[in-house]
Amino acid sequence: MAKIKGRVVVDTERCKGCGVCVAACPCNVLTLSVNVNGKGYPYAEMANVDACTGCASCGIICPDSCIVVYRQKME
Repeated sequence: MAKIKGRVVVDTERCKGCGVCVAACPCNVLTLSVNVNGKGYPYAEMANVDACTGCASCGIICPDSCIVVYRQKME
């Protein structure tokens, strides 16, 4: 059976650093960055890239629709 790998892309300038996506991630992939965007907010980023399954929980729950999740089948 093929394994699914996910990749999360965050629009860092629109992210307000609320942390809802971090809490919603079942695989603990996301964290809030120590860096800030142009508005002064820490933004979400992938901390544990290999653990992402592409479930898209983070993208669904994001109140500002800043997150896009891509899935790729690994042979």
